[in-house]
Amino acid sequence: MFKGAIVAIVTPFKNGQIDEEALRELIEFQIVNGTDGIVPCGTTGESATLSHEEHDRVIEITINAVKKRVPVIAGTGSNSTAEALRLTAHAYKAGADAALIVCPYYNRPTQEGLYQHFKTIAENVPIPIMPYNIPSRTGVNLMPEMVAKLSKIKNIVGIKEASGSIKQMSDIIDLCGEDFVVLSGDDIFTLPLMVMGGAGVISVISNVAPADMAGLVDAFAAGDMARAKALHHKMSELIDALFIEVNPIPVKAALALMGKIKYEYRLPLCKMAEANFEKLKKVMVNYALI
Repeated sequence: MFKGAIVAIVTPFKNGQIDEEALRELIEFQIVNGTDGIVPCGTTGESATLSHEEHDRVIEITINAVKKRVPVIAGTGSNSTAEALRLTAHAYKAGADAALIVCPYYNRPTQEGLYQHFKTIAENVPIPIMPYNIPSRTGVNLMPEMVAKLSKIKNIVGIKEASGSIKQMSDIIDLCGEDFVVLSGDDIFTLPLMVMGGAGVISVISNVAPADMAGLVDAFAAGDMARAKALHHKMSELIDALFIEVNPIPVKAALALMGKIKYEYRLPLCKMAEANFEKLKKVMVNYALI
């Protein structure tokens, strides 16, 4: 179920509030263009600045809009195990297909602390769970040996790997076996990871170019390596542009340029520096997105 091109969808805002209509339209845009799954309330969804009520609401809207056409993998992480447990229980009751749970940030737990965190949630909520490893954001790296230990827990079914290390991704695949889902957390590593046995990507670029990322994973699955490589290289410059400032600042600017959302964030995120905005705009014109 959890494979292919899965979008980490933005949370659109309008006058400081969640733009529910725009969110529903973004979800339709994704499904029409072949996206294999939706992740609400991830990093790209600005989960860090959503209230608990807003977090729950975004997940509920997504489940309602998707209508079981593709899996919904709800972002339910926190640096507090109790809070992550509550968010995950809500996602399960709301009808999410799985939960994506970021490693606890700021408090920098040990490997054993990480194990106990995910084990506690998995044992208390009967939903498929994927840890999300992104050391650049959390300050802690979930090591391959600990991922292998977690993979023995029945409902821990995979991982979103955004360590930036191909070697670490390879080690996780080797240690956990083919039944454990390894998804890239970096768009540019999608094809290399799939060559090693990974299942796909939880993608930022899919917000603006969903058909191309879906096309890449579909081409690879069909054995059409030439097309997969062509799409990988086609997307490379746009991927760079979407990370010219911290995610999700550029991707929300891109969607605003496409007329799909308002150009709005929650502080401390803010609009792009003008020079970077112009660079992004140029790349999008070249890509024929605007």
